[in-house]
Amino acid sequence: MAERKLLVLFGSQTGTAEDTAERIGREAKRRHFQCRVEALDSYDVANLINELLVVFVCSTTGQGDPPDNMKMFWRFLFRKNLPPGSLCQLDYAVLGLGDSSYPKFNFVAKKLHKRVLQLGGNPLLPVALGDDQHDLGPDAVVDPWLLALWDKILTLYPLPAGLEIISPDVCLPPKYTLHYLAEDSPHPGGDRLQPTAPRAGPSELHPFAARMVSNQRVTAESHFQDVRLIEFDVTGSGIMFSAGDVVMIQPQNCPEDVQQFCQLLRLDPDRHFVLKPVEPGTSLPAHLPQPCTIRHLVTHYLDICCVPRRSFFQLVSYFSTNELEREKLQEFSSAQGQEELYSYCSRPCRTTLEALWDFPHTTCAIPPDYLLDIIPRIRPRAFSIASSMLAHPDRIQILMAVVRYKTRLSKPRRGLCSTWLASLNPELGDVRVPLWVKKGGMKFPAHPDTPVIMIGPGTGVAPFRAAIQERVAQGRRGNCLFFGCRQKSKDFYCQAEWEELVARGFLTLFTAFSRDQ
Repeated sequence: MAERKLLVLFGSQTGTAEDTAERIGREAKRRHFQCRVEALDSYDVANLINELLVVFVCSTTGQGDPPDNMKMFWRFLFRKNLPPGSLCQLDYAVLGLGDSSYPKFNFVAKKLHKRVLQLGGNPLLPVALGDDQHDLGPDAVVDPWLLALWDKILTLYPLPAGLEIISPDVCLPPKYTLHYLAEDSPHPGGDRLQPTAPRAGPSELHPFAARMVSNQRVTAESHFQDVRLIEFDVTGSGIMFSAGDVVMIQPQNCPEDVQQFCQLLRLDPDRHFVLKPVEPGTSLPAHLPQPCTIRHLVTHYLDICCVPRRSFFQLVSYFSTNELEREKLQEFSSAQGQEELYSYCSRPCRTTLEALWDFPHTTCAIPPDYLLDIIPRIRPRAFSIASSMLAHPDRIQILMAVVRYKTRLSKPRRGLCSTWLASLNPELGDVRVPLWVKKGGMKFPAHPDTPVIMIGPGTGVAPFRAAIQERVAQGRRGNCLFFGCRQKSKDFYCQAEWEELVARGFLTLFTAFSRDQ
């Protein structure tokens, strides 16, 4: 009988595709498959020719681009020298997650399906196109597609004799177990972020601990929105960038939220632990030091401020000792309860921490071993770089609006990264922020005589400020900027800088102030 092994590979930018891939992994284990779930770029793509059964789950970002964690896989797969029959023994299925309001809806999934087919793969089902715009979200497509997929897979790989599908009522083992260390055992200092730059250059796995130089509010105190111009010192990092590039920043949870979370789950924030995988071959989370404290785990890794997904409620329901709470959690995790879940979670932007508050009997019963299954990791945030290396060597500047808005919940909603950055004051001591740079999608003309028209209202002016600084440093004229905001006196960012460049003949500036005109 054919070996019952399933590989689930995902490409995920915001975590939705990863969450869906983990769901497929859990469903595979209920059907007694040996199953691995991996990011596409963590997988050695040369091994794909040996795989028999693979499910790909991928989102589409930007203008039909693959997510960051599948870009190397993408380049490899589209090499022209790959033999047409190289994947002839592979049975595969592709699940796409996208948004039909974009012109290149699910472009990556469609193209991946077609390419694997070209290389000889055998599709189990037509490509699934999950859509954020559907009333029930991507699950409207994902749920029926998965039912059809398991029917197909179990026809090819029947359950071993004497085994049945493990009931959805049974809680599966966690991915990792958390082993507390004795209070008096020595603990290497894994929690401190070191400013040393790795040889290969800073990356998501090895960010550079940049010193924050300044954190300046550039809107009037009376203005409703707090916008900051923040500068980082990247001396010694090896970071190089040009206009249009993006800086990635790894945020963290605030101490008050960390304390609340630990109190709710009855965790000692200062306890040290090591993680051990339950199944051999499962890699440990690359972003966590070993050993680690609970405080470090909750501050730097667990995204307790994200809006919880359906899988959160499903996993948490297993530990509920309270009948009313368990019924509500099961409703939120059912296909029929998705409108109710949307009203409870997504519409008001309720956080994971707030949801845990609403289910107190369940929350205090969650075993620490399951924390990494239940709560996703904190994702890095991208900011357009608002400065040029030619004008500001060894510096990166960003123009950032502090995200704060009201929903029907009494407490205002706050952006995790912008709130954290705004709270940092470099005048009170050494402030370090983990960051790295990646190529942006915006390209500026290489030829010095090409004039450039730039339209950047609000904080959208950031990449154009970088481009104008770069072009002025190279002596290029023909720079034309259209800038708009509400009021000239309150949110005209970098006004003095633009006016000086106009006076020197380097910039033609057109402005629109919607509340003044």
